[in-house]
Amino acid sequence: MHARDELAAALAQLGLAAPRPVLVLAGDAAGGTLAPETLRPVFDEVLLPRAAAHGACIVDGGTDAGVMRMLGRAHADAGGGPPIVGVVVDALAGHPGSPPADPAGAALEEHHTHFVLVDGTRWGDEAPWIAAVADALSGAGAAPSATVLVGGGDIARDDVGHSVRAGRVVIAVAGSGRTADAIAAAARGEGGDERVLALAAGGLLRAVELDDRAGLAAAIDRALDAGATS
Repeated sequence: MHARDELAAALAQLGLAAPRPVLVLAGDAAGGTLAPETLRPVFDEVLLPRAAAHGACIVDGGTDAGVMRMLGRAHADAGGGPPIVGVVVDALAGHPGSPPADPAGAALEEHHTHFVLVDGTRWGDEAPWIAAVADALSGAGAAPSATVLVGGGDIARDDVGHSVRAGRVVIAVAGSGRTADAIAAAARGEGGDERVLALAAGGLLRAVELDDRAGLAAAIDRALDAGATS
């Protein structure tokens, strides 16, 4: 993918008609410090069922690592669910049966339903494209969208920045580590560094505790506001 004005047509060719509600997943690609079994209920019990209830598409970084792997495995274990679109730098993507040419690359997560491969040379170059794909799928805001942040580092903070600039609510899962904890603290008015406080200034950040899955579900429902039932 070379031009963002091609996105709507490319997504339509993939069978992803717009506008539709969208959930963006941002967070740890390396898996973070928490055991997968601690985080998996977020995907099994909240993200997938709430996305399905709202008829939403999920958009993330698409590689077989960290929260993207957990989401894909949860989708497979559930026997399917909402569409999951992975947005990946083409030069770093390892395709089935073909490892990535770049030593810094990563395999695509096999249980994602769709992929958008974009230009770039390093991890993080996909961040503006993830936001652009979410914007295209939502019909430039004609349908609601939200971002859920689980852990994460500098790239996840960039994802949050792109979401905030797009006017998208960001729900940080406090207790999942690193960037999510910093964003959650800022959302609660507990301070943070200048970059995080600048993100909080727009009033779009929300915080939910990791073990409050009902609260996370409610926050997603409020952000997507499609009248879905629990």
